[in-house]
Amino acid sequence: QVQVVESGGGLQQAGESLRLSCAASGSTAVSIAMGWYRRAPGKQREKVASITSGGVTYYADAVKGRFTISRENTENAVILQMNSLKPEDTAVYYCYAAFTVAQYIEEEAPYWGQGTQVTVSS
Repeated sequence: QVQVVESGGGLQQAGESLRLSCAASGSTAVSIAMGWYRRAPGKQREKVASITSGGVTYYADAVKGRFTISRENTENAVILQMNSLKPEDTAVYYCYAAFTVAQYIEEEAPYWGQGTQVTVSS
């Protein structure tokens, strides 16, 4: 069974940086894609960033130029470097790992982490 575990997050002031880490274990395969969603209080879930095994990245407009996602394929691990944080980045951040095409195109649920809180104070 695949397990996805996040680390990092916490409380930070606006303008500062935070780094989120995520690792998917329990599979010998390389995940097709890994990434992050976030959910802020009272808002819908938002896809933040993702990266494929080939290195193709996606960023939400709200984080472009501030967040950077990278991955280590051999370890099914991803890093989300968040710079120039804003109060509107406050949310629970969830890491996911997609190991099948169906998961990648969201026809099936990927594997999810438990979430990590990011709070940015103004």
